[in-house]
Amino acid sequence: MSSSRIPGSRLSGTAAGAVLAAAALLASGVSAGSAGAAPADAGDGARIVSLSSSQRAELLRDAESALTRTTQALGLGAKEKLLVRDVVKDADGSLHTRYERTYDGLPVLGGDLIVHQDAKGAHQGVTKAVRSALRVATTEPAISAAAAEKSAVSTALKTGVDKAAEGKEPRKVVWAAKGKPVLAWETVTGGFQEDGTPSELHVVTDAATGERLHTYQAVHNGAGESQYSGSVELGTSGAEGAFTLTDTARGGHTTSDLEGGESGEGTLFTDADDTWGDGSANDRQTAGVDAHYGAATTWDYFKDVLGREGIRGDGVGATSRVHFGDNYVNAFWQDSCFCMTYGDGEGNAKPLTSLDVAAHEMTHGVTSATAGLEYSGESGGLNEATSDILAAAVEFHADNAEDKGDYLVGERLDINGDGSPLRHMDQPSKDGNSEDYWSEGLGDIDVHYSSGPANHFFYLLAEGSGQKEINGVSYDSPTSDGSTVEGIGIEAAAQIWYKALTTYMTSTTDYHGAREATLKAAADLYGEGSAEHRGVDAAWAGVNVK
Repeated sequence: MSSSRIPGSRLSGTAAGAVLAAAALLASGVSAGSAGAAPADAGDGARIVSLSSSQRAELLRDAESALTRTTQALGLGAKEKLLVRDVVKDADGSLHTRYERTYDGLPVLGGDLIVHQDAKGAHQGVTKAVRSALRVATTEPAISAAAAEKSAVSTALKTGVDKAAEGKEPRKVVWAAKGKPVLAWETVTGGFQEDGTPSELHVVTDAATGERLHTYQAVHNGAGESQYSGSVELGTSGAEGAFTLTDTARGGHTTSDLEGGESGEGTLFTDADDTWGDGSANDRQTAGVDAHYGAATTWDYFKDVLGREGIRGDGVGATSRVHFGDNYVNAFWQDSCFCMTYGDGEGNAKPLTSLDVAAHEMTHGVTSATAGLEYSGESGGLNEATSDILAAAVEFHADNAEDKGDYLVGERLDINGDGSPLRHMDQPSKDGNSEDYWSEGLGDIDVHYSSGPANHFFYLLAEGSGQKEINGVSYDSPTSDGSTVEGIGIEAAAQIWYKALTTYMTSTTDYHGAREATLKAAADLYGEGSAEHRGVDAAWAGVNVK
């Protein structure tokens, strides 16, 4: 959400199947891009199933044992190697294994790919982030790491980062995300963004010329207001006199108090009688209650509805940190600490710990662990929209009497001073900055505003166009061509988006790639030509993505 402007030898059966599937790829001549064909059987069989930690680990081991042969069967170059990153299994036994790539030992940014296979190990396609052959003339840089780092700090300062400083030591990479592989340095700078949010700005510099190739911010921000969702149950640990906000039922997720600090783990909330907060910002525990509840509710949605146990799918809980800084009107997700962090708002009186904010921030973590949508350009807009989309789905699914589901973002925060929400999914341009429809140049604007067409698409897919009232909120959603779109319901819409995210999207997916990914997901889940499949096509046309 918005920061500025708040804005070997023997293979197991599964591993052998992976190799045979890859060999079938070469035999059939199918190659790069979003070329994967959908599984033949549509319906419940295509729904992603929940894997236990041990089941997921076994599938990952199977893929690891087949790495060398899979690399060869895919026709990758002698200097290329695959790194297993994630695996998703469908109810019919189909597998979608996600890989990163290295070249001559160097990480390849934009080298990610997904191998699809059915339950028998037959190849169902490969989705690559980029189509280009992976090759660079040399891996010896002309520009030193020190020069790249100095340039990166300068870039950070120019983008408004305060106290920009050296972060991690620059690493040599192959930059391939724009199509043509280039030897480069990736530098991560520290400091703080304009609104006080920590900065982890990634700067990619051409190692031959010193030209800046790409930048993106790794701290993903959010905004909202504590909703105090009534009397809620919390997952806690301990015994009489020494309870803690540690949710052992949800991967050991913890919630801590930063006490106004801007770094560190904070102090784990403790309580003598296991009764937390009083519903007001005056009690420091209250913000912890809302953050802890939001994390639990989001965990339950992903597990019970989407079949994902935890942000990384490995059953491990993250961390929530509340009371960040002083008068900090925002919240953010960081991969580096695997945590969500919340400020207390204006006058430290409005902790930003609402359910939709927690769901938004946790979803940034899910996106990072799956498609890894680069947080800039059109893929950045899709990253931001994914958090809005699945946060809305969590909110509707929770059906909390104190905070009914809606298609508004930050509606209780009143940042604009007139009671209006931060973003409107039915007509994004209502905020004065977001775009309703796709157009050339969309990727050049702030990701919080380029998210508009994807948010709009999701609303149209779920609810349809025109006027309607949902849970007491009035909406009026237009289309770019004046067409009428019929909604398929938020449950089906969310299933389609999540399957597209985890099965067909890559780090470089743009809006047209998202259209293709969601059409494939809809065909998998509901059948090609089904009402849901037609709905996806119509909703994208409604936001000018054809």
